[in-house]
Amino acid sequence: MATVDDSRPRSDGRRRLLFAVVAIAAVALVARLIFLGDRVAHWDEGRVAYWTLRYAETGVWEYRAIVHGPFLFHVNKYMFALLGPSDFSMRLIVALIGGILPLSAWNFREHLRDLEVAVLAGILALNPLLLYYSRFMRNDLLVAAFMLMALSFFVRAYDTGRHRYFYVGVLAFTLGFTAKESAILYPVCWAGAAVLLLDHRLFRARDRLPHSWKQELVDYGFWFRDVLRAWAIPLAVGLLEFIVIIVVFYAPRAGGTGVGFDTMFSNPTLLPAVVEQATVGSWQEFYGLWVAGGHQDHAYIPFLGDFAETLLYGAGPLVAFAIIGFIADRYAKDGPRDLVALGAYWGFVSVLGYPIVTDIMAPWATVNAIVPLAIPAAVGVSLIIRWGREAFEDEDTVSVAMTAIIILFVAGFSVGTAVDVSYINSANEENKELLQWAQPHNDLRESLDKISVVAETHEEGADVLFYGTRPSGSTETRFYVENESSTLSPPPGGPAWHTRLPLPWYLEADGAEVTSTKPGTDPGEIEEMPPVVIAYEWDKEELEPHLEGYTAHEHEFRLWADTIVIFIDDSYLN
Repeated sequence: MATVDDSRPRSDGRRRLLFAVVAIAAVALVARLIFLGDRVAHWDEGRVAYWTLRYAETGVWEYRAIVHGPFLFHVNKYMFALLGPSDFSMRLIVALIGGILPLSAWNFREHLRDLEVAVLAGILALNPLLLYYSRFMRNDLLVAAFMLMALSFFVRAYDTGRHRYFYVGVLAFTLGFTAKESAILYPVCWAGAAVLLLDHRLFRARDRLPHSWKQELVDYGFWFRDVLRAWAIPLAVGLLEFIVIIVVFYAPRAGGTGVGFDTMFSNPTLLPAVVEQATVGSWQEFYGLWVAGGHQDHAYIPFLGDFAETLLYGAGPLVAFAIIGFIADRYAKDGPRDLVALGAYWGFVSVLGYPIVTDIMAPWATVNAIVPLAIPAAVGVSLIIRWGREAFEDEDTVSVAMTAIIILFVAGFSVGTAVDVSYINSANEENKELLQWAQPHNDLRESLDKISVVAETHEEGADVLFYGTRPSGSTETRFYVENESSTLSPPPGGPAWHTRLPLPWYLEADGAEVTSTKPGTDPGEIEEMPPVVIAYEWDKEELEPHLEGYTAHEHEFRLWADTIVIFIDDSYLN
């Protein structure tokens, strides 16, 4: 892999560069931790958090591809035990991983100028989408971060020949697979980019001497053989490391009985069955749902358009600078750098590919493209800064002013958008291009706090009633669950538990007892109303005459077009 040429202007102050990268990571951590628990949980956050609570209580867990990898379940089980279940604790591990992600730029210091390393760290710290989804309990930021970290340690292992970097890279690489199954796309992208990088070398060889590309190809074949020989043992150890981590995370937990990772140590004869379920069983579950299950049977162009729209609003300048950086580096006098080209190819394929593999239009998918594009974008931004610096030295005031305007605009856009979407309008339709629809508005928090008080003070019978219903002109059932005990283990019984999300997460954390009614139930026939009744706004007038002493609180249950009413008996709040 080509490194930065010594003839390129770069700082000798590596300590200053390290300090700068660490300082940027510290800023990134603070930006992710401040007000982390303020936003009401998204539908997806509530679903995973609820089942994590159930797992923590029962000790029973098995891989279900519909909720993606096991990383968050296992880590948050201990997070909840340590800090208690809350929106802060459920998001903390994602925030921490997102916060330390800028440190990965340091491992690329042999392949990027010092300024480019610092800019790359800054992009990873403050890009609006990376910031927002580092404050969101989902797997996409985790897999993107782990894979960039893995690549950075693999590059460092190549640069130094030290095996320890390789093993840390394998750890990060495998954790990516425990976060989300889409991790499998990353080595595919890297392999494709590696073929293009080889093509670069062959073209340069052809330009030097006729037919020298053939010798170049032969030389690379010998080089690859020598690398395999020199790294045979580390590669074997790394493969074992990968398998062990996969088994630890994907193996079922039996709650002390049956076949599970937790019972294997008291009964070692279960080891083969546990390993088989963690590997073969998990692969079959993944393949059956995400490959053969038809989740990608959708029109491509609308998904690509939605993906591009999110990139435009959340990372438009980054994409523009990535193009500039790639072109500038591609046609530099000493040729393209492998790392910059790798990031560009990897990011470009991600933009085109993820709209194919995603099952819903979701802005969080864009982080998979933003992370690799940050590398050529750092080159593009650094190029503009260097031009400005040279113009300043030449006393070219016009060029200095233009450079300042560009940099200030980009910085203002990134920081302004990041602050707005992460802290000010974190659950508002105003930022719908960057947010996913199934996000309740934050005023729901007031009612959730009151429900928590009710659950603590109410002693007998159900604490919360979900009033089952159907939208006008639709056969879709909402809120009703025929057997509430079915929600104690996944998958929940039907027909409409998922329409309650994210409320079950809060109710479970509060220890509230929950019941529901069939759609069309006459409120007058309900023998005893619980102190909390949750309904859709179209049933409000029908319910109000039967809820004397209750106060109705209306809330947008999604970013738009979905309003619920929470009736609370005021006597339990005094």
